[in-house]
Amino acid sequence: MAIRSVEDVAAYRMCIGCGACAAMCPEENIELVDLEHDGIRPFKKNQQCQNCVKCVDVCPGYTLEHTQPGAGIDQRLRKTWGPVREIWEGYAADKDLRYHGSSGAAASALALFGLKSGTARGVVHIGPDPDTPWKSRTEVAHGFKELLNRTGSRYAPASPCDALRTVRESDEPVVFIGKPCDVAAVRRAQQMDPVLSERIVCLVSIFCAGTPSTNGTRELLRTLDVQPEHVKAFRFRGRGWPGHVAIQKRGERGLTDMISYKDSWHMLQRFRPLRCHLCPDGTGEFADIACGDPWYHEVTGEDPGRSLVIARTKTGQEYLRRAHEAGFIRLQKSGAYALTGSQPNLAQKRGALWGRLSSLSLLGIPTPRYKGFSLFGNWLGLDMAQKLRSVIGTLRRGLQRKYYRKRDLHEEKKLQD
Repeated sequence: MAIRSVEDVAAYRMCIGCGACAAMCPEENIELVDLEHDGIRPFKKNQQCQNCVKCVDVCPGYTLEHTQPGAGIDQRLRKTWGPVREIWEGYAADKDLRYHGSSGAAASALALFGLKSGTARGVVHIGPDPDTPWKSRTEVAHGFKELLNRTGSRYAPASPCDALRTVRESDEPVVFIGKPCDVAAVRRAQQMDPVLSERIVCLVSIFCAGTPSTNGTRELLRTLDVQPEHVKAFRFRGRGWPGHVAIQKRGERGLTDMISYKDSWHMLQRFRPLRCHLCPDGTGEFADIACGDPWYHEVTGEDPGRSLVIARTKTGQEYLRRAHEAGFIRLQKSGAYALTGSQPNLAQKRGALWGRLSSLSLLGIPTPRYKGFSLFGNWLGLDMAQKLRSVIGTLRRGLQRKYYRKRDLHEEKKLQD
């Protein structure tokens, strides 16, 4: 297998759709296209490429390596959860942010602190596409109203790293909020271009169990008997914890709760692409700060929301301390139980990963290259039935779905168009 460009990465089903390749291409020769059955994927605008392979060098879908030092890290958690310095629970001090955000809107509160304190002048994050609100678009927020309007998780393809070129060319410091894979891409981009290390003052990750394709949202709308063109506003979550899918149709006033978050995710997760099932990082291990749901609490639907907040770097620790002292986020120290009890599914997924990757390799299917994730050690921690499922189930799916065939993405794009 020869990987010469991110088109090859995508053709072999390793692309995560972060958009970093488009931002880092020196020729600006990469466009991002949403293949609605799969995700956002890169295409060369023309084939007159210098083959500098910077697009591959920045790609976390193809290669991902832990390089952070172990000093100050909780070694009990590192094998399964990556670098952990502190674990907190908290929520946005602003009541509107907390109510409208997913869980406790901790990520939004940290972004707001960056803007109000002068630490940052912008926040790179994801919000609804104004023209197609059930899809997502990269945005740069500069004030509270923009943050508030874009609160809530987006369970649809998004490429926040496509803003890295703008960040690099601007003199404005920013906070970056993205999925774990997006943050991992930023770290690789910073290694390639130190200017990005100066521009991005804090990397915030949200927890992620995978990104459903656009077809997932289309199926959700079909199930709710809502025509996509009739949607004026769309929220996957928020407005209470854990929240509902809420839709405002054109001609109507305000959002209407349509289906619970639990029921919507049960449907949407079936549309996650292969690469999401091969991801070792669901909790933002490369971020300064990672935020997610503390599911170990009993959730009644009446809770205004709370977040699990992990400081993963010294930068993250200091940023959290300042945000808390300035009154933007309410925090209470927590322990390892909050993380392990809230995300057992992500621990099980990481445990199964060595078996999945080995099975795909046996079939001659290219797989991502990982280093520093203790994958074999996590796999050994599974019981025998889980080990067998990770191997036999993957072999069966690999053959049934013909993952051994290289995809013709250009033909897929033509069929969609």
